[in-house]
Amino acid sequence: MNTQPIAQHPAAIVPDRLFEDAAAEDRWRARFRAARMSVPDWALDAPGRNLYVSNASGVWEVYAWDRGSDEHRRVTDRPNGTLHATPSPDGAWIWWFNDTDGDEFGSWVREPFGGGAPAEPAVPGVPDGYPAGLEIGHRIVALGVSTDEGSALYAGTGGQATRFYSSVDDAGVAALSRDERLLAISHSEHGDSRHPALRVLSCADFEPVAEKWDGEGKGLAALEFSPVRGDSRLLVLHERHGREELLIWDVAADTETELRLDLPGEVAATWYPRAEALLVVHFHQGRSSLYRYDLSTAELSSLDTPAGRIGGAGVRPDGTVEYSWSSAAEPAVIRARSAEGEDRVLLAPPGERAPGSAPVTDAFVPGPAGTIHALVARPDGAGDGPLPTVFTLHGGPHAADEDRFSAYRATWLDAGFAVVEVNYRGSTGYGSAWRDAIEGRPGLTELEDVAAVHDWAVRDGLADPQRCVVNGASWGGYLTLLALGTQPDRWAAGVAGVPVADYLAAYEDEMEQLRSFDRALFGGSPEEKPQVYTECSPITYVDAVRAPVLVLAGDNDPRCPIRQIENYLDRLAAREVPYEFYRYDAGHGSLVVAETVKQTAIEVYFALRQLGLR
Repeated sequence: MNTQPIAQHPAAIVPDRLFEDAAAEDRWRARFRAARMSVPDWALDAPGRNLYVSNASGVWEVYAWDRGSDEHRRVTDRPNGTLHATPSPDGAWIWWFNDTDGDEFGSWVREPFGGGAPAEPAVPGVPDGYPAGLEIGHRIVALGVSTDEGSALYAGTGGQATRFYSSVDDAGVAALSRDERLLAISHSEHGDSRHPALRVLSCADFEPVAEKWDGEGKGLAALEFSPVRGDSRLLVLHERHGREELLIWDVAADTETELRLDLPGEVAATWYPRAEALLVVHFHQGRSSLYRYDLSTAELSSLDTPAGRIGGAGVRPDGTVEYSWSSAAEPAVIRARSAEGEDRVLLAPPGERAPGSAPVTDAFVPGPAGTIHALVARPDGAGDGPLPTVFTLHGGPHAADEDRFSAYRATWLDAGFAVVEVNYRGSTGYGSAWRDAIEGRPGLTELEDVAAVHDWAVRDGLADPQRCVVNGASWGGYLTLLALGTQPDRWAAGVAGVPVADYLAAYEDEMEQLRSFDRALFGGSPEEKPQVYTECSPITYVDAVRAPVLVLAGDNDPRCPIRQIENYLDRLAAREVPYEFYRYDAGHGSLVVAETVKQTAIEVYFALRQLGLR
């Protein structure tokens, strides 16, 4: 494995240990190495056959769980791990996505649920590409593939693959009706992949039977068809009223019903097995909770989960709700809540439970476009004076930091840093206008909010202004490099993981799905909007960087490709700013626990050294 940067860039230092205290050293590593797992996903018509992903082997891989025998079997065993898998509805097959070295480019394969045979191509005749949706029925399979040429959607019946849709714009398979008569697809033929439209096709001939588009700036997302045969109701997310909400579209009757739940924030949902109710996941101010919504009475009932993050949830045939829950202080656990309200631990991963960490508190900071929500954590036992502080900027950009357990956050706390996580404009869960405010000026807009939170943290006495670190990965890495160049007086060091560093070169090399996203975000391609891409690119400001920089990058990353990062480093090398580079053999991050531990040690140790704390 190539873990060393090319010769002209200074190699990042990998410390033997972060802490002199043996207990502290064991504690931070144990949080990463403790086994974790996802909520089980069961076969629709064989609910005893389940799949989940877990890092129990030291690499995130797919596991099968037969509830009848209580047997757990590791399905995949690949050097860079496997994250995407689903069972066939009859439970006979396990489908998993087979990419190369974490590059996300590959194809779906399948193998028997019980093992005993090697994986085989799931739908022969479908070309390799980036995945763009998968729906598996008893008689038909629909899947999407994205390549540099655009999007192509295929149907497999009787071993034959037929392409039924193609477009230069982003598209994907979204939902298959229970009786396999209707297929919903998502498309962006109107030119905006960030706000897609929906089309429902007949599975008999793949001709359109219904269309839905809410207009410019208002996306639609098909969640799933009703689980009842013959029921043509499709559960949809819309944003007609300035935030993501639910509607039910009866495709056959051509009627729809908006569900006004009177909850702050935003929601997603899944059906109960008899389609009489919905399990609603509610997101608000960095926390999530569960509700049951009765479709006949419109009654919304809380399932009374504690404050924290719901990492996934589903409803079993008997009405039991299974879900993952964690908070900043407590590691994730898979729980089951019966229809009668009894709540118990469903599955405990093998081995020791991860040590806990400090809780987070909320900060609501006045910003240039409204109140900015941030999550703040202080090290246990820290005094009242200003602390070295790391401002962690999430990826996405359409995501959000939440009150969830994070071994990464906990390591910074153990090292004596306060941690501030900023849900800047562009983050989800705060309404459509907040999410879309970065259009036409991405990066620079978010950093106005980061600056406001930085000013608040210094003014409030939390952060030592001479010892502030900015860091993040993916979009957060992009923001980190942009912050170092446009806000050089604020930062004592920067840590950028898998970043966009040179946007023009990144656009040339990245996967087509992201090019489509960028065109929608920037208002066009680099040829159409060269000034915007240049103004919002970190490499434009590289000569203004003064703080030491650490960059981490994957050789096989299709999202933030390696060439554009090397362009930035070459420019940095011509200056006297200290910097270090860590290059590893994987894609957009790593599914290998030991590699994650190594990278975390590199990052925290770099910051400690640059701030004079080591």
